Amino acid sequence: RWQKVLYERQPFPDNYVDQRFLEELRKNVHARQYRYQAVVFQSGAVVQQLCSVCVFVLTWWYMDAGLLSPQGLFAAALLSSLLGYVLFDAVDGGAGRWASGRTRWADLKSTLVFAAFTYGFSPVLKTLTESISTDTIYAMSALMLLGHLIFFDYGANAAIVSSTLSLNMAIFASVCLASRLPRSLHAFVMVTFAMQMFALWPMLQKKLKARTPRCYVAVTVLFALAALAALATVSSVGAVLFASLLLAISCLCPYCLIRLQLLKDNIHGPWDEAEIKEDLSRFLM
Repeated sequence: RWQKVLYERQPFPDNYVDQRFLEELRKNVHARQYRYQAVVFQSGAVVQQLCSVCVFVLTWWYMDAGLLSPQGLFAAALLSSLLGYVLFDAVDGGAGRWASGRTRWADLKSTLVFAAFTYGFSPVLKTLTESISTDTIYAMSALMLLGHLIFFDYGANAAIVSSTLSLNMAIFASVCLASRLPRSLHAFVMVTFAMQMFALWPMLQKKLKARTPRCYVAVTVLFALAALAALATVSSVGAVLFASLLLAISCLCPYCLIRLQLLKDNIHGPWDEAEIKEDLSRFLM
């Protein structure tokens, strides 16, 4: 009788197995079952980040074309930041602030230090890339924003996720684009607005998603509509293409994922790599 061992000689070829070998066959042991509504809800993070990049680029375009003043953008950004700050504490009743031990005075000091530092170095930011051609600046900015979207933390536990790298690439893109604006004040407002869009806004998104899912969905829809309306003022074709992209990500891709899950056929059995489950720490003493 054939035995599944290697330390005894048996009258069988090395690649021989009997019918009992497939008795331990298991299929799709670790396959996950997804619900369409849940996948659509999770895709909101991708939609919001795409809209954030779209709003940031459109804001830069309006300032570069002279259709938006830096004073107006700074006032709107300051007002929205104050509203977001209040909402951030109101969502969980201040529990997150008490847990971190951070006070409002500390937040105010950090904001003032960042604003003063950025304003003081805005002339340097304005002249930082004078020796680089405009086409190269645009290409670098597009590449950095694409990298920001790739490495952004959408909630997946993957090795490619890096919040620090994603934020740094977005700020680098904002500095490159700000250097092509007319004045130093424009560069200061642009970099400040980039910090609000790529650092503060995602923090509020995550808290809304964890605490108030319905509010998170409403904010996602309104933000997407606002981005599409702003893009339509620049290019109607671009607005249609961007709307198609958002619909594909939020509706079509979840459907394809669920349909492809039905085609999974992962097999598990005695041929899998052995897993040592015994505690071997005593051998390391």
